[in-house]
Amino acid sequence: MGYMMLIVEPRGQREARTPEEGQVVWDRMLRFADGLKSRGLLKMAESLRRDEEGVRIQLRGGKSTLVDGPFAEAKEMVGGIFLLDCKTKEEALAIARACPAAEWATIGVREVGPCFL
Repeated sequence: MGYMMLIVEPRGQREARTPEEGQVVWDRMLRFADGLKSRGLLKMAESLRRDEEGVRIQLRGGKSTLVDGPFAEAKEMVGGIFLLDCKTKEEALAIARACPAAEWATIGVREVGPCFL
């Protein structure tokens, strides 16, 4: 079954790190992803740029509107995603618990599936 891990981190956290601290965090996450990949559990993983750099699009009444980020007054942002191939939800939760980002962010775990169910 597919499970998505959403890394939800506090805004401003990245900017508060020194470049050296940021590199240590990045390296830990890469090792974590490599371990999942070697076990056949990782379909994909990506870090996301800050949401201030993102854009949303809406199409209403045939007219498209672009909205630059950030998108809402929020204390957190989605900082990255992992798409997992697990046998059970419990396995996905165990992976989330082992993720280094759980030390500085919140990890949401959701099963992948049709949105109409």
